[in-house]
Amino acid sequence: MAGPHPDVAAARRAVRAALADLPPGARVLVACSGGADSLALAAATAFVAPRERLLSGAVVVDHRLQAGSGEVAARAADQCRALGLDPITVREVDVDGGARGAGAGGPEAAARAARYAALDEAAREAGASAVLLGHTLDDQAETVLLALARGSGARSLAGMPAARGLWRRPFLGLRRTQTEQVCGAVGLEFVRDPANTVAGPWRAADGTPLRRAAVRERALPALAEALGPGVVEALGRTAHQLARDADLLEALAQELLDRASAAAGEPGLTLDAAGLAEAHAALRTRALHAAALRAGATPGALAAVHVEALDALVTRYHGQGPVPLPGPVVARRRCGRLTLAPAGPAGRPET
Repeated sequence: MAGPHPDVAAARRAVRAALADLPPGARVLVACSGGADSLALAAATAFVAPRERLLSGAVVVDHRLQAGSGEVAARAADQCRALGLDPITVREVDVDGGARGAGAGGPEAAARAARYAALDEAAREAGASAVLLGHTLDDQAETVLLALARGSGARSLAGMPAARGLWRRPFLGLRRTQTEQVCGAVGLEFVRDPANTVAGPWRAADGTPLRRAAVRERALPALAEALGPGVVEALGRTAHQLARDADLLEALAQELLDRASAAAGEPGLTLDAAGLAEAHAALRTRALHAAALRAGATPGALAAVHVEALDALVTRYHGQGPVPLPGPVVARRRCGRLTLAPAGPAGRPET
């Protein structure tokens, strides 16, 4: 008797590995959009979960950004139901900023924020231990290239983690073409979202195509033509290696931050500047970034320029004044100590 299609087998192995640590009876939810990646993930999960004594359902998020999105969501839910997943939930969301996206991240970021909020809510209501996301190796390669274009550090270049908290991405080792093969092999009909293409209706605030769509359709094919096949796999390996490096550096930076933390009577976080100055810059800047977040700085707005200003207070101090951070938080140096505290009404550290 012939076994399953090779890509079906690969998808099932990936899901089984991603769920290996869950106890019997745990519930997992598949985030399904109706595209090939998430439908292939739904099929693999529907096969693996009962054999591992796990409960499995699906959540379909309808962003309502284009005509017919409700029908696409309903069709995805029907196919998940036919696979045997239960319960199946369809969530309609409102995307702030509409198709163009008013925020700094554009429509992609607005849709992603709405989607993750809906998935998180569905997981809480269902008592799910994990939510499975259908990101593939191609998505990972795109993420690495986008991070390179922004001039990001190792953590961003490490791409999307295979598992973090509630979220798990079993397919980071599979190509997008493999998920299409899975759908064909098991008889699933997937959709191709026109909004995710360069010629699609979504645009950044200045009218240019979505960055990820441009990377997908233009940058990666150009790299493959210039450098030969294997570019996507190479970028995936880079992400994996940098993830391990970033984990180690962040752990060491946390130890440095703990050693540098000093008890003080004033509010906020107080650090020993001399102890920080003796550390390697790679650890020191990571520790300062973590300190700013611990003091209340806004994660999405805290940028490299802020960390460099904090580093100058530690290593190049010549009497400069306080450094404002997003949050708002203010950092200042006094008597050999660096203090990060919420800003008062006039923009000064609260006392």
